[in-house]
Amino acid sequence: MIVYSLCFVLFMVGLYGVVTRRNMIKIVIGLAIMEISIFMFLVLIGYIQGAEAPIITGHETAVQFVDPLPQAMVLTAIVIGLATNAMLLAIAIRIYKNYGTFDIRKVNELKG
Repeated sequence: MIVYSLCFVLFMVGLYGVVTRRNMIKIVIGLAIMEISIFMFLVLIGYIQGAEAPIITGHETAVQFVDPLPQAMVLTAIVIGLATNAMLLAIAIRIYKNYGTFDIRKVNELKG
């Protein structure tokens, strides 16, 4: 149960970084932290204490298995998250080249 609360705390740290910061790079880092906490939570949902990996071994014993679906979802989400973070950083770099700053308030003032 404490591991789930640590995932929640990590999510809140990322949310704090997104809400309170004005630097676009720090906002992207906060989003990445939130994303990692969600990945950890999804992997924890599929974990069962004392269970085995769902591999076909040929023996007919009733064994409790770990659910592989959340792990597969997390692998897919990692790839999507990587692409999203790369896109956000590319947009931040383009904004820096156009406006000369990463600060969101200054970009809004220069909007014209």
